[in-house]
Amino acid sequence: MSTGSHGDVQLENEHFRVTRWTIEPGGAIPMHRHEHEYVVVPLVTDTMHVTNADGSEAVAELTAGRSYTRPAGSEHRVENRASTAPIVFVEVERLS
Repeated sequence: MSTGSHGDVQLENEHFRVTRWTIEPGGAIPMHRHEHEYVVVPLVTDTMHVTNADGSEAVAELTAGRSYTRPAGSEHRVENRASTAPIVFVEVERLS
């Protein structure tokens, strides 16, 4: 089953995991929980839709190059509902 998204791990060592994520139009990263604090670096300016574990929803307005961080324990599904282009970002997880 295709989710319309894929992540390519670019670097992983004892301190960091760096993954480049692509979410195709209509695609999603399925519900997942972040075990580590992380930083997101958007590579595009676009809109993502986020559904949290409790069912609440949020719209994330991305700006290329404008990073943001989230705490460990974040649990959500991320979707590309509205864009006709892929949403692409780099996620940097702090492992230690």
